[in-house]
Amino acid sequence: MSSTRGGRSALSGQTALITGAGSAEGIGFACARELHAAGVRVVITSTTDRIHARARELDASGEAVLSFVADLTVETEVQRLVDSVLSRLGRIDILVNNAGMTQTGRPTEFKPLIETSFAEWQNQIAITLHTAFRMTRAVLPGMAAQKYGRIVNITSVTGPLVSNSGSSAYGAAKAAMDGMMRAVAIETGRDGITINGVAPGWIATGSSTESEKIAALHTPLGRAGTPDEAAASPGCRRRQHPTGKESFLRFSFALARISTLRQTHNSFAN
Repeated sequence: MSSTRGGRSALSGQTALITGAGSAEGIGFACARELHAAGVRVVITSTTDRIHARARELDASGEAVLSFVADLTVETEVQRLVDSVLSRLGRIDILVNNAGMTQTGRPTEFKPLIETSFAEWQNQIAITLHTAFRMTRAVLPGMAAQKYGRIVNITSVTGPLVSNSGSSAYGAAKAAMDGMMRAVAIETGRDGITINGVAPGWIATGSSTESEKIAALHTPLGRAGTPDEAAASPGCRRRQHPTGKESFLRFSFALARISTLRQTHNSFAN
C-alpha cells in the first residue's frame, strides 16, 4: 500500500483510518499492517471489541495504533468516530473503506433475488454501500481544508464485472461504490483529494465460504489471493494521480468466475 523514497515511506507520518479491520484474517487488518509498517499513524475500527486485540497485535504498547468500536450503519457513530480521530490526531489523510458484506452479530444471507426480502436487501446495502458513503462524506471536509486526502474503496469484481447466484444486493452495493467513487473524484480533485477503488477477486479471508474456497482452486493460479496481496496492490499504493479509477486485483480470478458461469449456463442449455 505504500511506496518508499530513499528507504523512507512516502506516506510516513500520515494518519490513516481503516474500517472493517476486526478480523485477523481480513483485508482491512492487512491494510492496517501494511500502513503501520510504512510509518503511518493507524486508526482501525470494527463493530466489536476484537478491534482492540488487533490494535495490540500491531502495537503492543497501545500508543501508536488507535482502535474504536463503531457501527458505521449509524450516522451518529460515524461522526463520533471521525471527530474522535481528529481530536486525538488532528487530521485524517487516508481513508480505507473496507467495511461491508457481513457484520458480526448481524445475520446476512445470500439468496436469489426472488427469495430476498426488502429488509435483507436494505441490510446488505446498508453495511456495504452506506458505510462507505457515510465515512467518505465525514472525512471530506477535513481533507478539503488541508488540501490533501487519499480515499481507497475496497470493492469487488462482483457487481462491477461479474456476479454469482445470491449476490444481487452485494453486487449492486459494490457497483454503486464505483459510481460514487467517480462522482467524488470529479467533485474533490481540485482539493487535492483522490479516491480510487481496489476490486479483489477470490481472496481467502475469515468470511470465505466453503463454496468460495472450492471455486478458488479453479483459478489460473489454483488458489485464492491473500489479504496481504490485496493490501499491497498498486491501487492501494497510489499517492498521486489517477483518481476515480478501479484496479481489478488478480483479474484472472474474475476470468475464472466468468468461465464457471459459462459452464453452468452450458449445463442448463444442454
